Amino acid sequence: MDDTKTLVKILIGVAWLDGKIQPEERSYLQRIAKEKGVDNDREIQPILYELRSVKSEECYQWVQDYLGEHPTSERCHQLIEAISGLVYIDGSIDSEEANLLTRLQILESEPASSLHTKVIATIRKLYQHGVSKIEKL
Repeated sequence: MDDTKTLVKILIGVAWLDGKIQPEERSYLQRIAKEKGVDNDREIQPILYELRSVKSEECYQWVQDYLGEHPTSERCHQLIEAISGLVYIDGSIDSEEANLLTRLQILESEPASSLHTKVIATIRKLYQHGVSKIEKL
């Protein structure tokens, strides 16, 4: 799978981490998919157009696929920039999103061997915190 397609899948997965895609996220994701030329991809379409949800485990796997076994700081930086674009799209950032971005930025300076594990752990913590907030409602 190429990097562009994997990155778009990660963004869609991150949008699903809180359990649903917000209207601003939906528009942003559809625009990005179209710009990247993957909006008509048969693997992207069902998740892009919310015909099925994305499980957190899928998102983690896509992050792993994107970063590879020995991620570079540049690769991590690309991921941070892409996720930041999605997170800030609705004009407000909640504490979980801010926490995720802060942790990812700190990880950029980590040794490559621990980077992947820490990125996955950070996204997992964000997801778990979001789920606990939803359960309290």
